[in-house]
Amino acid sequence: MALGRFAWAVLAYNLAVVLWGAYVRVSFSGDGCGAHWPFCNGQVIPHGMASAMAIEFTHRLMTSFDCAGAIILCAWAFLAFPRRHPARLFSVLAILFLLVEALLGAGLVLLRYVARDQSAGRAVYLSAHLTNTMLLLAVLTIAAWTIRNNQERIAWRGISRQSWWMASVVILVSITGAIAALGDTLFPASSLAMGMQRDFSNSSSLLLRLRLIHPVIAIGGAAYVVWGAVAFLRKAEEDGRRAAGRVLTLVLIQLAAGAVNLTLLAPVWMQLIHLLLADLVWIGVVLMILESARTRPAHFEAAELCRSTFERS
Repeated sequence: MALGRFAWAVLAYNLAVVLWGAYVRVSFSGDGCGAHWPFCNGQVIPHGMASAMAIEFTHRLMTSFDCAGAIILCAWAFLAFPRRHPARLFSVLAILFLLVEALLGAGLVLLRYVARDQSAGRAVYLSAHLTNTMLLLAVLTIAAWTIRNNQERIAWRGISRQSWWMASVVILVSITGAIAALGDTLFPASSLAMGMQRDFSNSSSLLLRLRLIHPVIAIGGAAYVVWGAVAFLRKAEEDGRRAAGRVLTLVLIQLAAGAVNLTLLAPVWMQLIHLLLADLVWIGVVLMILESARTRPAHFEAAELCRSTFERS
């Protein structure tokens, strides 16, 4: 279905926007357009752009195309599906989360939580920004999944409490990862020993000391997600088993990437790969959870009921 392919394309494009936003941070280009929003240095299309301005302006331009894609997805879903279809609801939610995303981005610029700012407020704001980004990716994933599988409703009651906890754990791990990445950017270390020494120093910045939390939470969170995915794998049907298998594979790759990132002292390219894998883990977990909320077509359920009744008789 063309709409389904477009929905997955919008989700993939959002991953590109997220990665470029991270590059804005690691390249210290967040103030490239000055304290101006939505225009860059007060201009719609700035002239004579330096490197930082070009990077920041590109991110804003990508966000504009992102909003256009979400609006097209929403309009298309309303044309293709009847009232109360989940694709309609979640395409609307995608637009709302994109608006919040844009406002949070504006706040980062206007409050000057950019470039080399080391305030605790930046860490808090960054955490809120990341949480909204993950919710945006989740609703886009749900919209694409419902379109691809022609799901007219989602059986939310079929989702276990463990699944909700799993999603919460992934968000928590991602938030601590964002704070750790900010610390890596603002306080680069010349060696692993020096970095660890600074992390444990009472005189170090709060961002550096918070960086210690991420590896511990990441390992614990990965263990919990693996446990949940294995449990899901044992009782799920074919599509659910594939979804759980993807989650297990992505989590193991992400743990390896985290170790490489730490060993190499968080170079820019590795930070971006680590972030991409984190987003893919999140999307994989959302898809796995959705498989437990899959509903069967009415005619299929009627056939199953007749079969079971016949077998009992």
